[in-house]
Amino acid sequence: MASQSPRRRQLLEQAGIAFETVVSGVPEERIVGESAGEHAARAALSKARAVSMRRPNALVLGADTVVECEGELLGKPRDAQDARRMLLCLSGRRHTVITAFALARNGRLLDARQVESRVRFRTLAPAQIERYVMSAEPFDKAGAYGIQGEARSFVAEIDGPVDNVMGLPVEAVMSALGRVSNRRPPTGRGGGPRARKG
Repeated sequence: MASQSPRRRQLLEQAGIAFETVVSGVPEERIVGESAGEHAARAALSKARAVSMRRPNALVLGADTVVECEGELLGKPRDAQDARRMLLCLSGRRHTVITAFALARNGRLLDARQVESRVRFRTLAPAQIERYVMSAEPFDKAGAYGIQGEARSFVAEIDGPVDNVMGLPVEAVMSALGRVSNRRPPTGRGGGPRARKG
């Protein structure tokens, strides 16, 4: 897996997939004029290709998650002020979480997909936002929140896979792995995919 994300690692482990984590080193800056989906797809593919070139014959999964609110792409916040700004943007509104993933081997794309989830936040009080920012939880997460953490109380409604909001749509990934390998994907001690909360 071409990612350092602890959420993605946890999701794959829960699905029983045996894997190794390798840092891609690919920058995640957005190109001017790119849509949120285009950015996520390009970043996922770049990560998968970069690592697959360094690991000959390995099947490499790259992924990227972005949050789009009111036409603005919300990546990982630069600092506390940026995190506050993002959370204010999300407060009381619907936003879209897009996770793109790509599978590559020896630098060649084998499969790719994007999955979207629509999320509606409750209206957040300034004290809630400040307390959350001070917890330091927002700083390595797109949109400045993690649905698996304290921010789950911010969410009023989700339309789409919850694990997609966490950073990886496991069901879609498992399906892609099956198509690429033409057999059941390798499993670890988990013994296969577990039921996903929805």
